[in-house]
Amino acid sequence: MPDPVLVLGATGTQGGAIARELLAAQHPVRALVRDPLSDRARALSAAGASLVSGDLGDQASLTQAFAGVEVAYAITTPFEHGAEEELQQGKNIVAAARDAGLPWLILASVAAADRAPVPHFLSKARIEQQLMDTAIPWTVVAPSYFYENVLPIALPADKPLHQVALANLGALVVAILARREEHLGERVEVAGDAPTPEAMAAAIGVHYEQVPLAELRERNEDLAAMYEFLAGEGYGIDTGALRDRYPEVPWTSFADWAAGVDWR
Repeated sequence: MPDPVLVLGATGTQGGAIARELLAAQHPVRALVRDPLSDRARALSAAGASLVSGDLGDQASLTQAFAGVEVAYAITTPFEHGAEEELQQGKNIVAAARDAGLPWLILASVAAADRAPVPHFLSKARIEQQLMDTAIPWTVVAPSYFYENVLPIALPADKPLHQVALANLGALVVAILARREEHLGERVEVAGDAPTPEAMAAAIGVHYEQVPLAELRERNEDLAAMYEFLAGEGYGIDTGALRDRYPEVPWTSFADWAAGVDWR
């Protein structure tokens, strides 16, 4: 039986997907949740995860959760209270992992974190650096855009967008867990496909209309900066090399993923 994996942010979109894929691969999962009685926490428990109470804003609770765990998958988020709050989450995670003597921390980041002038990318890059400056054994998993975010987006119709299905990201984490030594001290950027928005819309069966960047900037400067980066330099991930390195991951194209979704 593999060692239990502690998944932080387990009731969120990414954390929940990671937990489900780990459980499907017969990995015992400990899910860190703020409210064990929430619907999402109950669903995780019903799926076979054991629930651990804790909060990314509470370092002591994280230290306690890390105690006796061989590996943790940690997710931070800027979308509740901003990038500064995400930085504090990262500091708490790193400090708790250090204090608990965690043998392996797999940190979820974002592709291009260190070169994109995007607030919620840069906050993740700073957290990565905090981790790399410690003696904690680490791996960084840096996904690109998620299929599940889908349309509408603020990109030209013909601009390829690197992205990945959440289930594929979870399968990659399973693969990394089986190849620990290979991944210690390594950063893995993740994408399964790079369709254009026009191709994405066609796969869904709708007409693509680009969200004006100026309109998005009025609502959210952070997301506007992200789309401006993606419309230019972009993630630049070699999906072919990734598929060759991880043949055990059932990489799904966007079109095949879209075909399995009920869009009604």
